[in-house]
Amino acid sequence: MKPPAARQRPAAELRPGGSRGARREQELRSSLQELVIYIVFLSVLCILAFGMVSTDMYYLNKVMAHVFLEPSSEDDRSGFRRIGSKDDFWKFAEGALLDGLYWDKWYNNRTLTLQGNNSQIYYENLLLGAARIRQLKVQNNTCSIYPYFHSFLRDCYSEYSYRVEDRSDFGLKSTSEWKYTSGSSLSLWYWGSMGWYSSGGYMFTLPKSKQESRQKLVFLRQNNWLTRGTRVVFIDFSTYNANINLFCIIRLVVEFPATGGALTSSHFYSVKLLRYVTYKDYFLASCEIAFCCFIIIFMIKEAIKMAKLKKEYFKNAWNWLELLLLVVSILAIAFNINRTVQVSLLMQELLSDAYVYPDFYFLAFWQVLYNNMIAINVFFAWIKVFKYINLNKTTSQMSSTLSHCAKDIIGFSIMFFLVFFAYAQLGYLLFGSQVEEFSTFQNSIFTQFRMVLGDFNFATIEAVNRILGPLYFITFVFFVFFILLSMFLAIINNAYSEVKAEFKMMPRQLQITDLVKRSCHNALVKVKLKKAADDSLESKEFSATERKDISKLSDGDIAKEKVQEELSQKYASAEDIDSVTSQSYVSTAEFQWLLRYTQKLGMELSRANAKINNITKTMQQLTDPSSNMA
Repeated sequence: MKPPAARQRPAAELRPGGSRGARREQELRSSLQELVIYIVFLSVLCILAFGMVSTDMYYLNKVMAHVFLEPSSEDDRSGFRRIGSKDDFWKFAEGALLDGLYWDKWYNNRTLTLQGNNSQIYYENLLLGAARIRQLKVQNNTCSIYPYFHSFLRDCYSEYSYRVEDRSDFGLKSTSEWKYTSGSSLSLWYWGSMGWYSSGGYMFTLPKSKQESRQKLVFLRQNNWLTRGTRVVFIDFSTYNANINLFCIIRLVVEFPATGGALTSSHFYSVKLLRYVTYKDYFLASCEIAFCCFIIIFMIKEAIKMAKLKKEYFKNAWNWLELLLLVVSILAIAFNINRTVQVSLLMQELLSDAYVYPDFYFLAFWQVLYNNMIAINVFFAWIKVFKYINLNKTTSQMSSTLSHCAKDIIGFSIMFFLVFFAYAQLGYLLFGSQVEEFSTFQNSIFTQFRMVLGDFNFATIEAVNRILGPLYFITFVFFVFFILLSMFLAIINNAYSEVKAEFKMMPRQLQITDLVKRSCHNALVKVKLKKAADDSLESKEFSATERKDISKLSDGDIAKEKVQEELSQKYASAEDIDSVTSQSYVSTAEFQWLLRYTQKLGMELSRANAKINNITKTMQQLTDPSSNMA
């Protein structure tokens, strides 16, 4: 196979006005058209993403959290976040919980007349149906007691798991709160701080009256509804605010671990389940239809490209990003359709009985899942913009830098995480039983990332171990922060310097910004806002004096033959030559050949110049009379 120098193209083909320049311009125009279409798609996606959220959701969650989580005063010990035992739970349930659920008086203590005996929290949020309280228990003797303590301990209740869950009737065994009720098929399990909890349990609903609810809670407390086997209590209720068309699904969770005490957590989901009400909602519906059309078009386009390129298709990272974007988009569409169907089927059923708890938690889960899919979709959609910005020289340098140092970064990452995880397990084993930040292995990992950023309380580990605590902290900062991170920056800096030097050696290419400038210039000329230039943009940038006719360099001199022999050994196959990008006016291989050829030509010219000087001196000596006399 001949080297690139032997495959000379006509000069007209290498000039901007030639076939390669025209091909480059055509590729840029095609990329620009794709960019415009993609910007329209991204605009539709952003409208959908920002149309499903609003600041009202944040403020609704905030006011609801203030009602049920914050104590009414600093001296009040019945707040939800201050629950530390079963006794504290009953104080909260009989006090702050009922005060938050039933707003039967105005701010001047005037009694409110509630329409349909329905409470309105903060006078604006309608309490849907009734609130429900549910508990899960474990069976007795579900753990092993060491023989030495058999005379001291008779009962043993293990941590919660579905295998040891207690489903037998207990207490008075007369009403539903004393009997186990299985969860419905639509109910979801809950992932708590101490484990996964099923959707069944011992449950009851609160009456519509505040006084009746307090009497029922007092009755359950006096009859020991909460036992030693109780591991978690859920308080669920939902509200609707017609002013902003938002549902707020609230879940308060109190876990009673086997260690004793209590752990609290809360979840507030403000969601828009009734989507199509105003004109804005119908505009969003049209955007959803446009989004589906875009996804179908992109799927067809990628299927054609995949059939054409086959295995080569999967060697491009941008194609993988495109597939990921399509998969996430299809999931978002599926979640949206399922959520819409479920709302239309269950809404009337859930609101049919005002004295039953309406389980909107299932619908809120699908709505939040849809929101998450759209958020991830928008993220990857913005990342894909780099595919088109990469046509610019500056962004090309950045992407080339990352690809140039990819192998070094992979090797560095292996070394970094070996050291990082070694310190994580060390911190977990040393301080896990005393410091919350190291209580689990996952917490240790996150804590060390915070240490790298400087967000860490050194006194906590120093108080646990005055020797190993400071030693752990100092060595971690030294090895990870000063050495490993400095190596990472050095890898990036070295790769960027090499890429920048390579870009300086490459000939200037027609960029997408040049195409945009020329298009704007032509548009201004057509509307007669600017005079037409004599020379085109390409002819100004690539004049004939700057770019010589490469075909004239194909003379068969000795220097060129030597260069051709060297290149023929380097480019042994056609694939090596064809792998050079065809988007530039002069390929990289041809440019390197020209560089070497110029160096060889310069050396030959220097030698020829020296020989000519010697001949000139000899001729002068022969023609000079004084020299002949001598």
